[in-house]
Amino acid sequence: MGELFSIGDLAARTGLPVKVIRHWSDVGVVPPTIRTASGYRRYDAGALARLELARTLRDLGLGLTAIRGVVDRERTVAEAAAVHADAIETQVRTLRLQQAVLRSVSRRGATAAELADLTRLARLSARERTAVIHDFVTAALGDLDVPTYRAGLLAATPDLPEQPSPEQLDAWIELAALVRTPRLHASLARIARYAAEHAPGEHDERAVAAARDVTDLWVRRVTAAIDGGIMTDSPAADPVVADIVAAWLPTQAGTGVDGAPARRLLLEQLEVAADRDVERYWQLLCVINGWPVPASLQAPGRWLMTALRANPAPGARAAGIAALLAEEDPDPAWLLPACERVLAEVEELVAAVPAGRLGAPTPCAGWDVRALLEHLVWENLLWTSLAAGAPRADFAADHLGDDHVAAFRAASRDTLAAFRRPGMLSQRYGEAPGWRLVEQVVVEMLVHGWDLATATGRPTDLAPDVADAMLPAVRAMYGPLPRTSAGSFGPEQPCPEGATAADRLAAYLGRVTGPRA
Repeated sequence: MGELFSIGDLAARTGLPVKVIRHWSDVGVVPPTIRTASGYRRYDAGALARLELARTLRDLGLGLTAIRGVVDRERTVAEAAAVHADAIETQVRTLRLQQAVLRSVSRRGATAAELADLTRLARLSARERTAVIHDFVTAALGDLDVPTYRAGLLAATPDLPEQPSPEQLDAWIELAALVRTPRLHASLARIARYAAEHAPGEHDERAVAAARDVTDLWVRRVTAAIDGGIMTDSPAADPVVADIVAAWLPTQAGTGVDGAPARRLLLEQLEVAADRDVERYWQLLCVINGWPVPASLQAPGRWLMTALRANPAPGARAAGIAALLAEEDPDPAWLLPACERVLAEVEELVAAVPAGRLGAPTPCAGWDVRALLEHLVWENLLWTSLAAGAPRADFAADHLGDDHVAAFRAASRDTLAAFRRPGMLSQRYGEAPGWRLVEQVVVEMLVHGWDLATATGRPTDLAPDVADAMLPAVRAMYGPLPRTSAGSFGPEQPCPEGATAADRLAAYLGRVTGPRA
């Protein structure tokens, strides 16, 4: 019979507790080979091997009944493993569902009542999910005559796979909650009403494809403009707008040529379609269905709408600037010492920025201190190149390097050297006299110097008399423009009574002034 082992021996050899081995022996997983005259259990080498197999199967999560079936050779290890793998898969799906629900609850700060509702939504069948979308579309569109739009919405239903990822489950929960919000219903109804009024009835696939192609084109053109540093309220935006309008016109029956009416219509269409909730609806559907998620159109859409407002007709912005630039300053010489003073004060601010503050936020949305310093250097380089008659185009390059103080000092020194050149103030640069270039640098340095002072906790009262003198010019330049976050400067902000000239200038150009927290 060979060597026999007690339960204690088995425990020592396998590392299993005596209590566990005794229980497994009692339920027949590892029955004793013999019992001694005194009734003690003894196990042979076969029982030891059986115990090792049982422990392995138990570690994999199999129940004792299934384990006994394997060790008794009523089923193979492979058969037991397949059954258990299926059971684990069910458990994994359940756990993923629970995880998605809990994440959604955490993100939304849901209440106990909302928790139950989210759990119910997550457990809906495919048919029930489709019904949710159909009910939503029916409620939002009512009896509007928009068959193509309606069909597109109804065709794009959430098709959650058998084994969805956590992201897909979370997207479905968010979508199910989103379609019940009055805001999304109102947005979808507004878009549908506009479509019913301006383009009712069926639309063939060619028309839909043409509209999609135009969207792709304007997103590419606008993205390139943004990357190239073209501001919506600059004359450089007009060719971008003109290209987009030219591509869009063939999709609009009877619209005619590029002009104020056409641009108003395009702006109107963009304003109707630019809705965050509707965009989010389609993004969530893409996540759920495993489709590529399109990039958000919010930023390029804002740029294009602002550019259309700033350029309401071909050449309108350029003509407005030309008229403004045609005005003569009876004594432009004062601008040179003003520019010197402002650059010197901004240089002090730049020199006071420690390396550890480069990542700090600034009043300029999307810019940290380093990006703001980069812009200050770039503005000097740009206007110096304009004064030299050789405009730079390397907007996207790194002009700051490792020493922001040296970079700004060198750029501002070159700016002053270019502006001090004899005759520069009266020389014409296109429609503009040279003193207008100096004026623009003064404005840029004052405003972005104010941004830097605010970001680094320094006094913002830059060159008070210069800032006060520049306010009328700034109002003349930017007053007629649609000022949004997509433009050079944001909408005018309120300014506390008794504010400094620099604060008033900053507030006029969209900065929030007042006591700091």
